[in-house]
Amino acid sequence: MVALLSACAHDNANTGASNGAASTQPTISGPVPGSEADLVANVGDRVFYDLNKSGLRDDAKETLQKQADWLAKYPQVNVEVAGNCDDRGTEEYNIALGQRRANAARDYLVAKGVASSRISTISYGKDRPTALGDDEDAWAQNRNAITSVK
Repeated sequence: MVALLSACAHDNANTGASNGAASTQPTISGPVPGSEADLVANVGDRVFYDLNKSGLRDDAKETLQKQADWLAKYPQVNVEVAGNCDDRGTEEYNIALGQRRANAARDYLVAKGVASSRISTISYGKDRPTALGDDEDAWAQNRNAITSVK
């Protein structure tokens, strides 16, 4: 009788070890596809501009092309493009410049096939710096348009 109980215990142990939930579930690593984190990690969420400019640089076009491709892959995703400026200039000037930057990024995405109804724009002017400091490195980082999932 001890042998029989031992055999049953042995069978249960094997069943539990071979069919455990942890061993059969796939492990997901990295950001969820189609999420904000996916956009940031695998595509890039921002493009940069030259001082007092809203025209797209070549590096910005490369990033926006990747964003357009990503948005084509996830047609259910809508985004907001936020235009930003460094802290020089008046509030009014920077709000207008930030809007031109956001519009330039949006217009590029639309030209690459993204429906304009999926993209909203906003300008924060100089109110949302991504880098602190009063030097060219900080200013260059703050002259951007940031795409975020909505």
